[in-house]
Amino acid sequence: MVKALKPYDIQFVGLKIGHHEFNYDIDSTFFDAFEYAEFNNASLKTKVFLDKKATLLDFNFEVSGHVNVNCDVTNEPFELPVEGKFDLVVNFGESFNDDNESILILPHGSFEVNVAQYIFELIVLSIPAKLEHPGINDGTLDSDILKKLEELNPNNDRSNQNDSVDPRWDGLKNLLTDN
Repeated sequence: MVKALKPYDIQFVGLKIGHHEFNYDIDSTFFDAFEYAEFNNASLKTKVFLDKKATLLDFNFEVSGHVNVNCDVTNEPFELPVEGKFDLVVNFGESFNDDNESILILPHGSFEVNVAQYIFELIVLSIPAKLEHPGINDGTLDSDILKKLEELNPNNDRSNQNDSVDPRWDGLKNLLTDN
């Protein structure tokens, strides 16, 4: 895992004070390093902007692209667009501390920071909780599962036509109205 994420090390010691940009192409192999198998495929572009200052580092992460996922309703695969932004401030102190989600404390003398975990979390948190194929809402998805769900829908008019009331129960309705 460590070797696969080595390209995401940013060595800030040799960088001049000011703005710097790092670009990463993210695909399925990136998620394999985290043993994350929720995506069938991924094609994402990540830009990491670093504003190096005398006493701290200010990172801005931007991700855009798409991941191929399975629909939670029909299990049909589809391309889900992904967009996200995240800001991180890196400060220096006595010991490593990442308790705060937007502030990272590195020990004095550190010379690099690995941004892979932050990119991973940004992408995963940009995915909605419910994954629904866009063809469900616009009616373009042709799926056996979707047809069966529609057939079994209790609000469906066809299923209500078969639910005629047994006349023997009509007498009980009178009990409700009589006092």
